[in-house]
Amino acid sequence: MKVKKAVITAAARGERLYPVADTIQKAMLPVIDLDGLHKPVIQIIAEEAFNSGIEELCVVCAPGDGERYLSAFASLRDNLVRSYQGSDWATQQADKIDFLVSRLHFAEQVEPLGYGHAVACARDFVQNEPFLLLLGDYLYVSARPGQRCAAQLLALAAQEDCAVSAVNPTIEHQIGRYGTLTGRLVGGRAGTYEIEKIIEKPSLSTAELELPTPGLRAGYYLCFFGMHVLTPNVFDILARHQASSSGNLLLTPALQELAETEKYLALEIQGTRYDLSRRHGLLRAQLALGLAGEARGETLSTMVELLAEANGR
Repeated sequence: MKVKKAVITAAARGERLYPVADTIQKAMLPVIDLDGLHKPVIQIIAEEAFNSGIEELCVVCAPGDGERYLSAFASLRDNLVRSYQGSDWATQQADKIDFLVSRLHFAEQVEPLGYGHAVACARDFVQNEPFLLLLGDYLYVSARPGQRCAAQLLALAAQEDCAVSAVNPTIEHQIGRYGTLTGRLVGGRAGTYEIEKIIEKPSLSTAELELPTPGLRAGYYLCFFGMHVLTPNVFDILARHQASSSGNLLLTPALQELAETEKYLALEIQGTRYDLSRRHGLLRAQLALGLAGEARGETLSTMVELLAEANGR
């Protein structure tokens, strides 16, 4: 399975990031990336995909946001070239923006009808190909030097020629935030499971009864990591579900049906996800990227200074 396309869902307005998300798109918030450069969140997510082998990218966005993204990136690039002439970092960042924009497509989600509906909006872009699906408010830090989180997922999808979802063992008091699943451990492959059952944001009592996974330590469950490699069959499933639905279209029931009709694996990713929409999520993500990247020394110094100041009060 050769996956060349990626989809980023970024249509939500980000209520938990009020008030900044009321004035700019939350995906344009600036973060210092692993390479030490300031970038919009959407660019960091896109580079996660590109650095893992993806060639084309589609952002599912709210009406009119596609033009806003392009205008913002054009303004950023022009300012870098004009205001920081001769600076290596500015040239490097301008080149990264050019690369992104040349491979960027948009699909509008006209109405906020759920995550499954947002994914379905990318059907014309994906066509009849497998694709990498990423969330517009998650950033990822790999624990494998030289291999991104998305690259780990894409490698297994290529080896097994099937859909694969990234998962992370998650402590029980947090599972109500995530799609949670159970499956059978694939022989000879540590951390790889054949998916059997998926429940969206289950209660602990439901998880205890229906989602225990042999081999995980007590009190932990397999929760979605925020990235998937899916086959185009998911669009037919979503279309059927949408035809019989009068409310928000969820992705999880479609993934459950996918698991019942074709080979579908889950992979424990060696890395950590950071949900920017959570309280202090942007701060946590920035610290994690700083500690894992070229700005590690500066990040550590800043943390020490802040802790010293707090203890001195």
